[in-house]
Amino acid sequence: QSPFVESGGGLVQPGGSLTLSCTTSGFSLVYYAIGWFRQAPGEEREGVGCISESGKVINYAESVKGRFLITRNNSKKTVILQMDNLKPEDTGIYYCAGEVFAGEDYCPTTADPYRNWGQGTQVTVSS
Repeated sequence: QSPFVESGGGLVQPGGSLTLSCTTSGFSLVYYAIGWFRQAPGEEREGVGCISESGKVINYAESVKGRFLITRNNSKKTVILQMDNLKPEDTGIYYCAGEVFAGEDYCPTTADPYRNWGQGTQVTVSS
């Protein structure tokens, strides 16, 4: 069973919005930096953005800056990826991943540092 669970994917028209959630089962994500990644068919997995343990450090891929917003609510064990003005090229399976970077309040947007992954949720942007 994956330690992280994504939800909120679906089909949306270009220009529309979706809100993805990343939650945990049975443990708190308070100490975890959380990254969001996506993978389109035939493409490599790419980083979308991330949020540090404290929530003070948030990074975004250039392709989503100004359209996507990452927030976290540790008491609710949830990290949110709000996606606005969606484009067909945003289509893919979206994953959240978590890692504890002890003593460092940062978050990488590359996949390798993250050891704990969700199963993914499909996002399709199409008219």
